[in-house]
Amino acid sequence: MIPYIATTGWALGPLWIQSWGFMVALGILTATFAASRLAKTRGLQSDSIWNLTTWVILGAFVFGRLFHILFYDLSFFMQNPWEVFAIWHGGLSITGGFLGAALVGIIYLKRKRLDVWSFTDTAIFGLPLGLWIGRIGCFLIHDHPGKPTNFFLGVRYPDGIVRHDHGLYLSLNGLLMFLVFLMLAKRKVQTGTYMIVFLIWYGMVRFVLDFYRATEGAIVDERYGHLTPAQYGSVIMIALGIFLAVRMKKYA
Repeated sequence: MIPYIATTGWALGPLWIQSWGFMVALGILTATFAASRLAKTRGLQSDSIWNLTTWVILGAFVFGRLFHILFYDLSFFMQNPWEVFAIWHGGLSITGGFLGAALVGIIYLKRKRLDVWSFTDTAIFGLPLGLWIGRIGCFLIHDHPGKPTNFFLGVRYPDGIVRHDHGLYLSLNGLLMFLVFLMLAKRKVQTGTYMIVFLIWYGMVRFVLDFYRATEGAIVDERYGHLTPAQYGSVIMIALGIFLAVRMKKYA
């Protein structure tokens, strides 16, 4: 079992560095760096990857917040509308973030007349690396507790109960996926491969993991027909990944 390691941040002189925000920012930087390196090997402008990331981050945070408000805790925000802007209290959905990143990213690439397929696939190459690092922030604040378990990667919470910890699992999933991406990069796979693998892989993992999220306590996800909003998003990701795979094979 894994011990309960928790921290909300670190003091740096008079400054307070928030652990979740720091790890997410570090994840974004490393993911963008990795994608920019791949862009150079593919003959694409690495500067465009950094510019793309700026807009993608904006879309991800806005849609991530909206998705959380609409599908996870709408009644709370209806009663406390001022909390919509209090993102320091938490409340961002990665499913909504993916949607916002995709929409804003496509709009940006089209306006700049850049190849959407090539740049999107290249940007996604670094995404698992960013998720590995960023999800460590989730693990440090334990905002995604799961059901009780005897699994060897379970975390022993302060109440003595060993639980699945989705921040840990999703971080390890990001690391494993990035290692696979590095192997694919050595083989110089066809453009579109990273996008397709990410959509199907992440969608399947997230769909399964959400069945093991906590169903009791203070932090419980909203469910619609026994499925979380993220699981519905996962189904769409898997379907899109399969569609793109079939399309890529057809026009290869």
